[in-house]
Amino acid sequence: MSQALEVLAEPNRRRILDLLREAERPVGELVAALGVSQPAVSKHLRVLREAGLVEVRPDAQRRIYRVRPDPLRDLDEWLAPYRFLWGARLDDLEKHLDSMTD
Repeated sequence: MSQALEVLAEPNRRRILDLLREAERPVGELVAALGVSQPAVSKHLRVLREAGLVEVRPDAQRRIYRVRPDPLRDLDEWLAPYRFLWGARLDDLEKHLDSMTD
């Protein structure tokens, strides 16, 4: 899971995952959507693949990438207790803002 956090610290990798969340895509579509060079996108995809966050399948001459949800599920489980903390703080903020309008 710590490897996933390190990998996802890079903004372009998060953008790639966001695009792949919508649909599986070939490298060319990712390059066009990101506005980043093909070698850079390929490097990011290699890092994501080595971390187990994406997988690739051949489709004739293209390589199609898609998200692997299992590692993200592990990350989601790890974040669950922190969401509770954020929720509690947002509840406190809401109460404070409500008291200001009274």
